[in-house]
Amino acid sequence: MSYATPEKSSIVKSSCVKKWESLSFTSTLYLRPILDALLESAPALMREELRLGLQEALVNAAKHGNQLDPQKLVSVRYAKAQGYYWWIVSDQGDGFEQQSTCTCLSNLPDEVSDSSLVSECGRGLYILHQVFDQVLWSENGKEVHLAKQLRPLPIAGLVGPSFFFKIVETCWRRWVPTSAPSA
Repeated sequence: MSYATPEKSSIVKSSCVKKWESLSFTSTLYLRPILDALLESAPALMREELRLGLQEALVNAAKHGNQLDPQKLVSVRYAKAQGYYWWIVSDQGDGFEQQSTCTCLSNLPDEVSDSSLVSECGRGLYILHQVFDQVLWSENGKEVHLAKQLRPLPIAGLVGPSFFFKIVETCWRRWVPTSAPSA
């Protein structure tokens, strides 16, 4: 079980985060513009994975935390520093108590596809733990702290497309006959 008070969270007290950005929105499930804003600076290769994880966190806050009450807000603080993206998602609901036996917290092998294994704590929580490197809940269950480490780019990210085009062109010439026999 990973609980942390905001003051004890490594995300909040990390000295590497110099500036936090923030946004708030009324409880809604229309999250596209919010997700676009939160992922604007994320690398293209990570955007879809992060979109899935953040969408789950925001839906949980709006739907389960705030009960889609338009009078209640979901707040997100976010930053990028020291090779990590950080998010803190807060709601104004009653909070929740995560089950201590939730299997989504354990490292399940990739080949596990039995949905009953994750149903006890919810698909959304399972997704959070698969997408993010760190998932910490506040003790009152009204706030989740998320972190994702930026991965070094593979060689494809270090060289331009023209380099790869030349490699493909060279390989193509080896495999394609230079002249077709006449009939």
